[in-house]
Parts: sequence; structure tokens; C-alpha cells
Amino acid sequence: MADSRQMFKSGQAKGEAQAKTEEWIESAKDTANAAREKTCEAAQSAADSAEQGQQQASGFLQQTGEQIKNMAQGAADSVKQTLGMGGQSKK
Repeated sequence: MADSRQMFKSGQAKGEAQAKTEEWIESAKDTANAAREKTCEAAQSAADSAEQGQQQASGFLQQTGEQIKNMAQGAADSVKQTLGMGGQSKK
């Protein structure tokens, strides 16, 4: 009868170990899935931030270009006025 009890306890221990292993595996899968989701969210956030930064930079460069163009036009007008060419039409 001792052999039967030992076999039962051995089988019971094996079953418990197997159940615990399955719990650990499920826990590891859940952790991996959560990490994957967080990584995807972080990547999407980074992409959104990069796009927003690119749009801001584009707007800044366009505005700066317009300012430079206006300054150049103003300088050209000043030179024309200084040389007496401003506002006169050639006949």
C-alpha cells in the first residue's frame, strides 16, 4: 500500500507542477502581449510626434522664406529709390 500512496503523491505532485508550469507560461504570454502593445503604442506616439514636428518645421521654414523674400524686396526697393529709379516709368 505504501507503493500506491507514493505513486499517488508522485502523480499529484506531477499534476501540480504541470499546472504551475502552465500558469507561468500563461503569465509570460500575458506579459509579452502587454509589452508588445506598449511598444506599439510608443512607436505610434513617436511617429505622431515626428509628423507634428515635421509640419511645424515646414511651417517655420515657409514663414522664414517669406520674411527673407520680403526683406530682399524691401532692400531692392531701397536701392532703386536711392538710385532714383523708384516709382519712375521709362518713356
